[in-house]
Amino acid sequence: MNEAKTTPAGIDLSPQAAQAASAPGVYVMKDSDGQVIYVGKAANLKKRLASYFSRKGVTDPKTVILIGKIASFDTILTDTENEAFILESTLIKKYKPRYNVVLKDDKRYPLLRMDIKNPFPVLTIVRKRRDDGALYFGPFSSPGSVRKTLKMIKHVFKLRQCKASNFKNRKRPCLNYQMGLCYGPCCLDVDPEIYAGAVKEVTLFLEGRLPELIRKLKAEMNTASERLEYETAAALRDKLFAVEKTLEKQAMVVRDQKDRDVIALTGAYESSVISVLSVRSGLLTDTRRFGFNASPAPDHEIMGSFIRQYYEKTPSIPDEILVSVIPEDAGTISEHLTALKGKKVSILHPQRGEKSAIMKTALKNAEQELERRMISAARNQELLERLRRRLNMSRRPERIECFDNSNISGTQAVSGMVVFQDGKPEKSSYRKYIIKTVPEQDDYAYMAEVLSRRFGKGEDSKPYPDLLMVDGGKGQLSIAVSVIRELGVEGRFDIVGVAKKNTAGGETADKIYKPGMSNPIGFGRDADLLLFLQRIRDEAHRFAITFHRSRRRSAGKGSVLDSIAGVGKKRKTVLIRRFGSIKRIKSATVEEIAAVPGISRPVAETVHAALNAPDPE
Repeated sequence: MNEAKTTPAGIDLSPQAAQAASAPGVYVMKDSDGQVIYVGKAANLKKRLASYFSRKGVTDPKTVILIGKIASFDTILTDTENEAFILESTLIKKYKPRYNVVLKDDKRYPLLRMDIKNPFPVLTIVRKRRDDGALYFGPFSSPGSVRKTLKMIKHVFKLRQCKASNFKNRKRPCLNYQMGLCYGPCCLDVDPEIYAGAVKEVTLFLEGRLPELIRKLKAEMNTASERLEYETAAALRDKLFAVEKTLEKQAMVVRDQKDRDVIALTGAYESSVISVLSVRSGLLTDTRRFGFNASPAPDHEIMGSFIRQYYEKTPSIPDEILVSVIPEDAGTISEHLTALKGKKVSILHPQRGEKSAIMKTALKNAEQELERRMISAARNQELLERLRRRLNMSRRPERIECFDNSNISGTQAVSGMVVFQDGKPEKSSYRKYIIKTVPEQDDYAYMAEVLSRRFGKGEDSKPYPDLLMVDGGKGQLSIAVSVIRELGVEGRFDIVGVAKKNTAGGETADKIYKPGMSNPIGFGRDADLLLFLQRIRDEAHRFAITFHRSRRRSAGKGSVLDSIAGVGKKRKTVLIRRFGSIKRIKSATVEEIAAVPGISRPVAETVHAALNAPDPE
């Protein structure tokens, strides 16, 4: 007999699951607050939902825990499995559910960009991949690794390093040319084919095709030597040595020299880790690890979701993808990747030999990262439990929100909200607020406005924090309590105020106040709890002041030229470039302004008149 699974409120969802259609579609699971926590697809919705709510004796501990958090679910029917595939992806991007595999946009991982539309392209470090026809390499595991790679390329391949503006306006070659580190295309007549050869070598190097690059350099060196071009041969020899030295640092893991990615998944309770090893030309070139909240879905569904998202963000698709578990829709995914690559892409589950050995390495990497994350999570949970007791809270502060204001004499007033989830910053939940209703400097009014905007939206204000922190001590705390009471959400969460220490008065630590308490909370031996709250407050301060500075910079970029009819961005740029400052444009004659390319006589007269108009009384 089937054993029904119940929601946190004790509601049996098995009757609803039994009524689902035996057809393809998407299911959307929600928690008791109505928040979407998981989105999945199925070829047979009824069968899939029955596996969650009607199956007897679920043995996987993480699945048991996660099913207990599902309070309700909705289903959406589709005509085909492919439509369900597309809809699932759309809903995951929309809701970013807590228990789905949701890859971030990789902004924290640096990339190298090379604009091959330019006859003399340059490598630049960027954080975002764009569909602009340029070549992108990476992402690299850290800024340090990308700088190290750039340094090696700079000393070996002689690509230019100057910015586009310097390249166009330079009158003589820079120091890099004098040091033999650049061909000098900014000023010298460099053969584009020679430079294109260097670009090809850099491309091979960054794609991890070192054996192919070494063969190319050896052939060119031998040819130059046979032609008695000994200086060219010596330069190629030095380049060859540098590449071979790089090759020595990389491990040959598969002898067939095929390009492949190795993807391993492991998980326990509420955490999962996926490890990706990049193997190019048989060499292990990179290792990346991704951590997620554990999902109620089976491993083959998690693997499929990860692969689909990963190769949306990583255009370098290998010929072969080795996986620790075959995705349920492996054929569909393979066809999709084949269409993107323009060449067959295979998804395989190795059982023996070299491929099995490299899979074991990937699994070991994933398990080590999972262990590290579990230890860190356990420490955070222990800290949050101690914080609950110290603050006398009814529940553990798993979600903490902190607000801070920033302004200069009332100008460009803003506020920032940071969120710590399970003891760690959750930057996707950070929010920026521009103060709209307070014309003068008034920190209390700023806080009242921002809290009203955050918690005054009824059900749309969810999720609520477990702990709300405001920077500013008793005064700000009193304002926060008053606003929360007026909004009718009092009692939904605890509130504390953080007051900076008075060093002039001999204070050595910040103070934490709760509503109704005249004295700050004492932390005694739990000084690490106070440091934790200070870290959250400092992060809110950093976030708010960074936003404020950004607003000031944007305002500072404005110019009197912006208000002159007929002067757009391009004309403003050429005028500033020609004269150097607004003061010089103002002192120029109409004829001098009209001599600037792109500036007609009527526009020159308008600019001259506007800049030299008398100030109004």
